[in-house]
This record gives sequence, structure tokens and C-alpha cells, in this order.
Amino acid sequence: MPDAAELLYLWHTYRLPVLLAAVAVFALVRLTLRARGKREKTATIPPPGSPGPLSKDVKDGGWPDVLGDSREGKDEVVSVSEQPPTRAKAGPKRVTGVIRTKTSPSRDAGFDLTRDELQPLLFFSSLSGTTEKAASKLVADLQASTEAAPNVLPPKLLDLAYIDYDDYFIAPPKTSSEKRSIKYFYLIAIPTYNIDTVLDNFLEHLRETHHDFRIDTAPLSALLGYSVFGFGNKEGWPTEAEGFCSQAKEADKWMAKLTGRKRAFPLGMGDVNGDAAERFDEWGMGVEDVIRDISAGRGLGEGVPGSGDAVESDEEDVEDAQDSEGDTQAQPKVQRPKKRADLGDLEDLGRSVQKDPSSAPITIDFTTYSSSKKPTPVVKEMVPKSSPTYTALTKQGYTIVGSHSGVKICRWTKSALRGRGSCYKYSFYGIKSHLCMETTPSLSCSNKCVFCWRHGTNPVGTTWRWQVDPPEAIYAGVTAGHYRKIKMMKGVPGVRAERFAEAMRIRHCALSLVGEPIFYPHINEFTALLHADRISSFLVCNAQHPDQLAALKPVTQLYVSIDASNKESLRKIDRPLHRDFWERFTRCLDILRAKRLTQRTVFRLTLVKGFNIDDEAEGYADLVARGLPCFVEVKGVTYCGTSTSAAAGLTMQNVPFYGEVCAFVDALVAALARRSLDPPYGIAAEHAHSCCVLIASTRFLKPDGWHTTIDYDRFFDCLRAGTAFAPEDYMGPPTPEWALWGNGGFDPRDERVDRKGRPKGPQSVPVGGGGGRVLEVA
Repeated sequence: MPDAAELLYLWHTYRLPVLLAAVAVFALVRLTLRARGKREKTATIPPPGSPGPLSKDVKDGGWPDVLGDSREGKDEVVSVSEQPPTRAKAGPKRVTGVIRTKTSPSRDAGFDLTRDELQPLLFFSSLSGTTEKAASKLVADLQASTEAAPNVLPPKLLDLAYIDYDDYFIAPPKTSSEKRSIKYFYLIAIPTYNIDTVLDNFLEHLRETHHDFRIDTAPLSALLGYSVFGFGNKEGWPTEAEGFCSQAKEADKWMAKLTGRKRAFPLGMGDVNGDAAERFDEWGMGVEDVIRDISAGRGLGEGVPGSGDAVESDEEDVEDAQDSEGDTQAQPKVQRPKKRADLGDLEDLGRSVQKDPSSAPITIDFTTYSSSKKPTPVVKEMVPKSSPTYTALTKQGYTIVGSHSGVKICRWTKSALRGRGSCYKYSFYGIKSHLCMETTPSLSCSNKCVFCWRHGTNPVGTTWRWQVDPPEAIYAGVTAGHYRKIKMMKGVPGVRAERFAEAMRIRHCALSLVGEPIFYPHINEFTALLHADRISSFLVCNAQHPDQLAALKPVTQLYVSIDASNKESLRKIDRPLHRDFWERFTRCLDILRAKRLTQRTVFRLTLVKGFNIDDEAEGYADLVARGLPCFVEVKGVTYCGTSTSAAAGLTMQNVPFYGEVCAFVDALVAALARRSLDPPYGIAAEHAHSCCVLIASTRFLKPDGWHTTIDYDRFFDCLRAGTAFAPEDYMGPPTPEWALWGNGGFDPRDERVDRKGRPKGPQSVPVGGGGGRVLEVA
């Protein structure tokens, strides 16, 4: 017997022939078994078109032999349509079918005639009012046409600017009644603008909901259906491919994905300068017919999920795949003719390369996931001159500077020029209103506050995605615009010459006009330009941008708007765009607490009756204890008296009386005292005419009284020195006696007049808590 060395030698000598022989034997066995299996399969299936009945084995999932004998010996004839389907040929998918007979069409359509009720919801967005007017008319027409249907509820009109998207577009609204089930039908009527509006956030919400892995692919599939209509302007967008009604098309696309393609009526589009009214009426009548069909139990019709076999093309599937890989929302898609490419075998591809030795090898990128290319983002202007936003803001008296900044003189500037009083900043901090410029380097905001004066007339957004103007150009533009508006006052009766001359030298800047100032990427450079010209800076932010707030360099006085004491109340009154708005809010309070030792910090509380006053003093006290601001301004909301305010749920009933503001201040100070803060807080000053009271930290209470005013020259000297300084280092002289708590806050050197400019006689004004004392003022 050979030893191990000899075996090893034999293996190395003959291993290649042995391995090849083994592979050949294995391949031969596989081929033999495969050929035998094919013969057996062919023998058990009758040839296509063979006559004769089919046995019961067909129903059981099998087939008889060639002779037609069944295993049980009995034949049972079945329909030829029940034969197993043949294998589809290679090529594009064509899903076809017929509507099956239904025993209960209402159940198949998702609507039970016995217990369900249909609730139409019409969502709209409007800046100029055209869409809102058309939507209101459609709601009235729908209600009139469906009155005879007992299971159709009156339609509701909802403004996209004033609703929480999570309540309607992540899942249908939940019904509060247990006795009935309400099914919803969505209608969406929106315009298309070439600026950033609420619609951009609405479309972004739909897109994020579709791509959110935590949410079902079609979370709105419980809807009975939806339809979209778009208003556009062909003067700005000549063709659909160039953007005409592009936002309506985007909304229709995302709603199709979120509802599982329950498009109840085709997308409608109309030109506001042409056939918009006619097209909208046609769309409305089509929607009425669909609602009547659903309420009668007939569903949505052929080709729609829930009504039978869907007859759809492959094009929508391709679009779904492309949208899953990359969103093309930034630019409208242009329809191009599709070219069918011949796909060659990989070996043929190699031979074609070898034919031309001089050609370079083809580079194949196996990491490409989709043939669709993401469009290059186009940086656009925030407020183009051709936009309706520009027209609306300039009509309100704003001067638009560059593409995203603005300046405007307020009514207190005009009042101070005529010696009729300054705003509360003069009573609290010594700012003369006729020396103050009100401006903003960013007209965009991330909130939609119910008390905002600029409903729908300024852009909104959560991130900066616009063209950025240099701070030097903004500074030159806003100062020139302010001086231009001051000069327009020189012919107004009552303007005092000495104050007009003083107004031609800006001394203060209130960065609180509209929008969010710290949203501007170069806000620090802009405030540095103000300080270089010895102009003080009063910056107001909405506590939604903590990163920008943390990076902000010292300003004369830093405000944070505190409009609610809890998360739910903040959602209702500020209506923030950020989903993590409360986390951002609380983080801003912590940042303000850290800044309180290097600059003056202020909490701005705007009281809105019915929103954030009742039983919220304790909650506000907790926020003050967290942020420890230098001052707390408590101010009653000012009602601007517009239809947009009413649409937001704000009326004169929500404006608190000054006595109610004073009572809230007393309650807040008492709540702060119970928390034993060090240093404590007290009521320092008031301005009854502005319905505003100032609560201050006792850091600014000296033996001779409150020192809430500012030494502005000292502030600029501290900045120039370049060393660290505290708010106490530029504390001003004592607060005037007429501005202290209990004295009203109106400068006796000025004259109070009525709306027609006639001097007011002595009258009683409740002050100091609104209950016990009155002040005789002229």
C-alpha cells in the first residue's frame, strides 16, 4: 500500500484531470435530470387549444394526463376562463381587466350608505384674494347641490396658511362622534407664485410625509377621493412646461401618492387673466358629480382603486421610482418623447469595443441608482419686483431694499414728529421715536402668528434658500429709504421743525419690522455697520433659530418673543413651521440665559385673550425662571382689523383691556416671587397708551429708583474698547417719574389728540393694576 508521500505525489500529478472529470460527470448528471423533468412536465399539460372537457383536477390546482383521465375517474366541466394564465411575453407591462360584479359597491368604494357620512373639505391658499373668492363660491355651490343628499355634510373651507398640516395630511381627521363615521373628500384650490409662500411649506410637507419611513406609504388612503385645481398666470409662465400651475401639479402628484391614487377628478388649471372662472366652474361641476356618485354608493368609477381593476400605464410606475430616488420638485418636469434603446449582450458590447482599438474603454458606473438627474438648484430672490408680495408690501408702505430687506416708518415716528407722543420704548429705555428706524434684513419668517399684521404678504420658510444681498448694500438701502420717508413728512401739518431736523440723523434701529432678522446669514455684519455709525440695535427674534441666536454678537438690546407658556398654546398662537418648534423654543431660552450677563435681554409677551392669558401666569413664570431675562415686556395684542386676521380666528374680542393686562402682570409678578429668584423681579414702568407694562430684574433697581433707560454713548464706548462688559455698564439715568408704574407713561411735554387731531381733554385712565387708582391725563 502506497504511503502518504506517494499519495500526495499522485494527487499533485493527476489533480487537474481528476477535477475536470468530476465536473464533467456532474454537468452530465444535471443535464440528464433537467431533460427528464421537461419531458414529464410536457406530458402532464394538454396542448393549447385541445378540445374536450377539463377534469375536476383543474379546480384542485392540477392537470390531467394526456388521455384526459382524472385521478378520481370523474370529469367535471369548468369554464375555459379558469385555465391558468400563460406566461406574459417580455415587454412593457399592460395591466388590463374588467370590472367585476359587486354585491355591495358602496362597501367596495369605502363608503357605507347605512352609517357613513361624506364630509367635503376645500383647502385653499390665497395672497391676492382671487383663490379665496373662488373657493368660497364653490363651497356655497357644493352645499346647495348636495342638500338633497342626507349623507353629505356641509362642505368646510380651510385656509392652508392657518391649519396644522399634521392634522389633515398625515392622516384624515378623526371623528369625535361614536355613533357615526365621517369619511372625508379633499378638494385643493391653490395658485402658483414665483416667490416663497405658504404653498412651498405645504408641498414640502407632502413630500416629507411620502418619504418618511415612519409613516405608511399611503397614509391618506382612507379618503374617499381628492381633486386639485390650480390658478396660474400665463403672462408669467407661457406654457405648462415652464411653470404654469406648477405648484398645483406638484400638489396633485403628492396627493396621488399619499392617497394611493384616489384622484377623483382630473387636475384643473385656469389662467387668472383669461379662462380661470370658466375652468373653475367646469371643475366644480365635475367635483359635484363625483360627490353625488360617492354618496349614492357608486364609488369613484373605473380605473381608480376601490372601484375595480385599475387600468394604468407603466409611466406612473416609472415616475414613482424616479421620485423615490430623487425629488424633482425644484423645477417642473418637461415632457420629452421617450426613445427605446436596444440593449445588447455584454459580450457583444465587448466585441464592439474591440473593433476600434484606438477608442478608450467604456466606463460603466454601477452605483447609478436612477436615470433621472437632480436639477441644479436655482438661487432666486426672496421678493422679486414682479411678485404679488412685492406689490402688497409696497402698498402697505414698505420700501423693499434689494431682494429680501425692507424699511418702513411706524405711526409712532409720525406721532413723535408732531409732538403727539412716542412709543413705549421712549418711556422704558429713552428711545425717541422720531430718531428710530424700523427695518429688517429678512422679510421671511418661520411662524404664522395669529396676531401678525402681514398675513400672507411676506414669505415664510424654515431655511435660507434665497439670494443673499451684501450687508453694506442693505444698510445703504434701508437708511436711504428711511430718510426718503422722513422727508415726505415735511409737508404734514403739525410736524415740528426741530424734531424734523433731529429725525435726519438716525440714532436707533428696531430690527422688528417683519420677518426674522437673525435669519439673514450676515446679521452680525449688518449690526456692526449700525454700531459703527453709533446707531443702537434693538433686535427681536421669535425663538425658532437657536443656532443663529447663539452665534449672534452683542446688540444693544436682545428680544425674544414669548407668545405662549406651553407647547400646545404656542402651536395655536404662533403656528410655527418647524416640527421641533418647542425644542427650538426652549433651547433659545437657555441661550438667552447665557447671554444675560453680557447684554440686555428681554422677554416680549404678547397677550391675546382666549389664547395665552387664562391660567398661564404660572407657566410664564417657569419660562422666566428658565431664561432669567433682564426685562419682561407684557403687551396686549393690537388688532389690525383685516379679513386675514378674522380668518386666523382673531377679532376685537381677543384684544385685552389695559386693566386685564395689569391684572395679568400682578399675577405674573406674584408667581415669580413664589419662585424666590435671585435677583427678584418687580414692576418698573408702564405705557398705558400702548397697553404695555415693563417687569424688570432688580439688577436695575438702585437706591434712587429704577434705571431701565440706556446710556447709548457708553454702549458704543464699551464696544469700541473690545473688552467684556455687562448690561450694568451702560445703564442709563433714572427712569422718568411719569413713566414709572402707576403714572401712565405718557410724556407730559407731548400732547394727546384724538383720531382727527383734536386735543383730548382730561380723562380718567385706569393704571397700576387697572382697579384701584386712576390717572388724570390730558
